[in-house]
Amino acid sequence: MARKKKPFPTRALGRSLSVSMAGLRAGGALAVDSAMSRVLGRSEDDPQSEFARREAQRFAEELGRLKGTYVKIGQMLALFGEHFLPPVLVDALRDLSDATEPLHWDALESFVRGSLGPVFDELEIDPEAIAAASLAQVHLAKIRDTGEWICIKVQYPGLAQMIDSDFDAVVKMLVLARWVKSGRDLDSWMQSLRTHLHNEIDYQREARLTREMGARVAGLELDGVRYHVPELYPRYCSGEVLAMEYIEGYSVIDADVAGLSQARRNALARAMLELFFYELYDWGVLQTDPNFGNYLLRLDDRRKKHAHDELALLDFGSVLDCSEDFLYHLRHTIAASQREDVPAIVDGLIGLGCLQPDASEEGRKMFADFCLHLLEPLRPVDKLPAEYLNERGEYCWGRSRLMKRAGKQAAASAASRHFTPPSRDFALIARKLTGVFNFIAVLDAQFNACDMIEAHVAAWQEREQRGKRP
Repeated sequence: MARKKKPFPTRALGRSLSVSMAGLRAGGALAVDSAMSRVLGRSEDDPQSEFARREAQRFAEELGRLKGTYVKIGQMLALFGEHFLPPVLVDALRDLSDATEPLHWDALESFVRGSLGPVFDELEIDPEAIAAASLAQVHLAKIRDTGEWICIKVQYPGLAQMIDSDFDAVVKMLVLARWVKSGRDLDSWMQSLRTHLHNEIDYQREARLTREMGARVAGLELDGVRYHVPELYPRYCSGEVLAMEYIEGYSVIDADVAGLSQARRNALARAMLELFFYELYDWGVLQTDPNFGNYLLRLDDRRKKHAHDELALLDFGSVLDCSEDFLYHLRHTIAASQREDVPAIVDGLIGLGCLQPDASEEGRKMFADFCLHLLEPLRPVDKLPAEYLNERGEYCWGRSRLMKRAGKQAAASAASRHFTPPSRDFALIARKLTGVFNFIAVLDAQFNACDMIEAHVAAWQEREQRGKRP
């Protein structure tokens, strides 16, 4: 007898109360621990107690139990919450998994039929999901007339109606539990995160961005590596369903990828970094969720005369449309970091909203040092740490442990009284860079990136002088 599938939770009131109670309990634990720290004479730099960690973990587990938007909200807080949440809570939220048990097809079929209308009967949809996450699940489907297999991403029913109530419940919990103080900074951050979450379930927006990215990368090639964006099937797309080309490939963490030659791994890594530079300097549109699941490597048979590998780009639900002003200051900050021009870096950070104009000298130096640290791999070879170079003077991305070092520096900065929360857009860029650099490190690539970034900076500066920003 088949096990009965649990329905997707949709009762906002019950779910909100559950989160609020879990949050208040964990918040109380943190308050008690803080009081005990003062009594026992522990410094503010000491890690919080096991009691507080256990209660924070209990709250994260409650979000995981409720699934859906609560899991996604928790993941977003884990990514960006280090700017305004206690470290013990951020650590607990990082354990939230996006993987979830898929809904049984019986619970989805009528929803998908209603969303697609008459064209639903043109598809033969495999009832077993091939992937499931907090907001959607993916099924294979065959077009009956042609026999072609495609994949459809199905948004969970009622999700759009739950987002705001779920988000409000979490914000209320954060304030009531005294994890955060209500105010303009918090309101700005939370509104940005809410908008970000709404964008992730806006399938019409994602379809448009997918088409646009496909057009941008068409014909691009670097070191024998091409880019590929899955073709959309508009006939089978709707507000809750995305239909696209089904492609196969390898994850960057696959053992077959690790077994590739150093030259091929270097080429794939350079293609990933070059993609970021194109997004920043040429297109002004940044995919800000660079987790490994959003990319596939399509490896060609090298016995062919004109063989090439491909970097497949799969997901455009988390894309930042950058303003011209934001792009200018970000590009300016990177160019200044290449020159190690600290005053110019500070000017760029102020323009990005990461630093206030009246920030202390300590705060300015702290943020400038972080930028210099994070952008280490882009420096000229004579400015790269010798211990991270191979015998040919090439930067070893895996050996450098850059993201681990940068993470420690960021954590120390966040604990400083001179720290001010950066803008959401700046945090998204830091997340993007972290993902790109981790991708390259997993490939254990060995190459220098200075010439790559300098070419893009020079082209941008030339356009600025002509008054023709892209």
